[in-house]
Amino acid sequence: MSTMNISLPDALKSFVDDQVSQRGYSTSSEYVRELIRKDQDRQHLRGLLLAGVESAPTVPVDGAYFESLRARVRKARG
Repeated sequence: MSTMNISLPDALKSFVDDQVSQRGYSTSSEYVRELIRKDQDRQHLRGLLLAGVESAPTVPVDGAYFESLRARVRKARG
């Protein structure tokens, strides 16, 4: 694992320390890693949403669409 050092103003350092103690993180590094993972997830989701917007339209997603999905699941079960 690589090491990265960051400098924070006192107010942000205090905020991080509070989050670590209140939310059950064992270290500030664990808290920062979690923030980075969440940001990666958000960026991935944004990419998927943008790809969906740019894709060609398919069938309408309405009640009939979801009912057909339920029917396929019921058929697969049994």
